[in-house]
Amino acid sequence: MGKYTLGLDFGTLSGRALLLDALTGREVAVASCTYSHGVMDTALEDGTPLPPLFALQHPSDYLEVLRVTIPEVLRRAGITAEEVVGIGVDFTSCTLLPVDRDGAPLCLLPAFQGEPHAYVKLWKHHAAQPEADLINEVAATVAPELLKNYGGRISCEWALPKILETLRHAPDVFEATYRFMEAGDWISLVLTGEESHAAGFAGFKFLWNTEEGFPTDRLLTAIDPRLCGLFGSRVSADVRPVREIAGRISADGARLTGLCKGTPVALPLIDAFAPSPALSVTEPNTMLMSIGTSAVQIVHAEEKRSIPGICGVAKESVIPSLYTYEAGQTGVGDSFDWFVHNCVPKSYMTEAEESGMNIHALLRERASRLRVGESRLLALDWINGSRPLQDADLSCMILGLTLRTRPEEIYRALIEATAFGLRSILENFEANGLPIRHLFATGGIAKKDAMLMQIYADVCARPIRVAVTEEGPARGSAIYAAVAADLYPDVKTASATLAVNDWIEYEPIRENVEAYALLYREYRRLHDYFSRENPVMKRLREV
Repeated sequence: MGKYTLGLDFGTLSGRALLLDALTGREVAVASCTYSHGVMDTALEDGTPLPPLFALQHPSDYLEVLRVTIPEVLRRAGITAEEVVGIGVDFTSCTLLPVDRDGAPLCLLPAFQGEPHAYVKLWKHHAAQPEADLINEVAATVAPELLKNYGGRISCEWALPKILETLRHAPDVFEATYRFMEAGDWISLVLTGEESHAAGFAGFKFLWNTEEGFPTDRLLTAIDPRLCGLFGSRVSADVRPVREIAGRISADGARLTGLCKGTPVALPLIDAFAPSPALSVTEPNTMLMSIGTSAVQIVHAEEKRSIPGICGVAKESVIPSLYTYEAGQTGVGDSFDWFVHNCVPKSYMTEAEESGMNIHALLRERASRLRVGESRLLALDWINGSRPLQDADLSCMILGLTLRTRPEEIYRALIEATAFGLRSILENFEANGLPIRHLFATGGIAKKDAMLMQIYADVCARPIRVAVTEEGPARGSAIYAAVAADLYPDVKTASATLAVNDWIEYEPIRENVEAYALLYREYRRLHDYFSRENPVMKRLREV
């Protein structure tokens, strides 16, 4: 019999299972499942309307992924469940759900099926910005050292603002909640019957760190007295470093998936962090970029630093003994999709259809003919708020529109805006003592969009290596599963054998680098003006 591991990757719109030969690194088979409910941002499935900035999901979709993809990937590979020696899981984050004492999501209970706060709050649920503002205001006085771990501000995407939002707007849901859990930790519970709290989720989304643990009750009480005792009661204090496992497949997990009882399950990881061993990013001074609906950039380091504008830092959350720093952008692929669905004329859609092209491909083909700066457009990449500024109330702007502006010029300007945002993040790391020697990228957009990746290389003035796989997170999770199965002593050793070997490398083009340097300076002026000097975007939200 062979030795195979499963990587289960739960994204924003779908989940997938990848079967990896744990001895050779060969990707044997992949199966995916689109979420039936998708992202609920206007109404629940029963028609209950949702307030602005809500982004919810239904946990039954995650169970469907387990039921469908695991048997399917085994069927496609032609192997038996006995040959699967380990399972790894990664999940978007912070994706938060309240559960009862038995681990059942509250939204599945009849009493809460029409209550939005009983559902999964997806990472891009931004309705908790007022709660994040309150937490930041109080923490600046009561716990300023805590804020330094998160770039100076707590994001509304993180767990505590979402929990406080539930407490303030649906106190009955808060009272009925036995645990607020990351969806990745909940999947581990479903598979093993054992509750755990992965250090990655705890450190980056629940404000935990290895030195001080969770926030103190003094801070929680100052925010809202009803939060006192939250950590250790409604949030599990059993935080496990990445070198440990979540447990082993239980009898219920075996019935759900068709896998063998007792199969080890690695601790779950944040989806954008999971590709690290798959792309050989296991040492300091290398940036890993995961580019999809949003973008996440991570850097490993041996020491801990206070860096403004990051999303968080946590030790032993991805690589044992190393700190991992996270930065990110909330709207990348989402911004391109927004433009296509709302701003592209029918003539372009017709041309794409007649040419047998995807509309994105048509726009890229047209945009690739443009010289740098030819459109005279400049945009800010804040279409879904700004993650480096931890502010969901900021919004996108496009400067330079005229009656002659064409759709492909706007499309390219949006791509360039995300590239400028990336360069800003890169420079911020280096200005604060974390030099970046190599750039690696993964994700569907990175693999499919050569024009975007060339623009990124030109704007950042550095080569970028893109892994020739669309399954970076799932492959990474399968590598962690191989360590959980004791096939390798640690993730670095496993990565040396199982990492991707095929790459596409984008070298910066000198004349483009020079032209983009001029545009980037203007981007920084706009960035600083609208984030510091003129809060017009916030005022517009109040109209």
